[in-house]
Amino acid sequence: MEYIDSFITKSSKEIKFRYPTINDAQILMDYINKLSTEQSFILFQGHQQTLKAETKWLKEKIKETKSNKGVYLCAFNGNQLVGCGEITLGNNAKSHVGDFGISVTFDFRGEGIGQKLMELIISESIKKLSGLKIITLEVFGENKIAQSLYKKMGFIKFGCLPKSLERRGKMDDAILMYKKV
Repeated sequence: MEYIDSFITKSSKEIKFRYPTINDAQILMDYINKLSTEQSFILFQGHQQTLKAETKWLKEKIKETKSNKGVYLCAFNGNQLVGCGEITLGNNAKSHVGDFGISVTFDFRGEGIGQKLMELIISESIKKLSGLKIITLEVFGENKIAQSLYKKMGFIKFGCLPKSLERRGKMDDAILMYKKV
């Protein structure tokens, strides 16, 4: 595998970053299903993805990457997938706007992986996604740790959609943020 970068976490774990390949479908499926079960601050909650559906989704991400419509990166500790993130360009009148998303598995949160992954995704997107001018994201109102990271990375809150996200049976606000690049 060709890694694009690596770093050492706060607890001295080596994390390597790379683009996924089609051979990662099983690992990615296991990862999303684990996050879904814990109902962390992600949109995919309480459902279990099939390998067929995950493979289809992964093929689309690889296609977006090859056609310079998106950047999707994975973070590994050895063979264990510990984080993923992406920026995907919009279409037509929004072709200059990239939508950002990120997740880090529970056991590896608070180690600096999210920030490093975010830095890499943004820098790769600036290099590969011609026309990218604005990056947007949506974050759960209760996810103060992520909001703090996004502010640190230069994102600005521009809106709030009250009670539009459901997590663990409760409604939460969607905080909308952006960053010019």
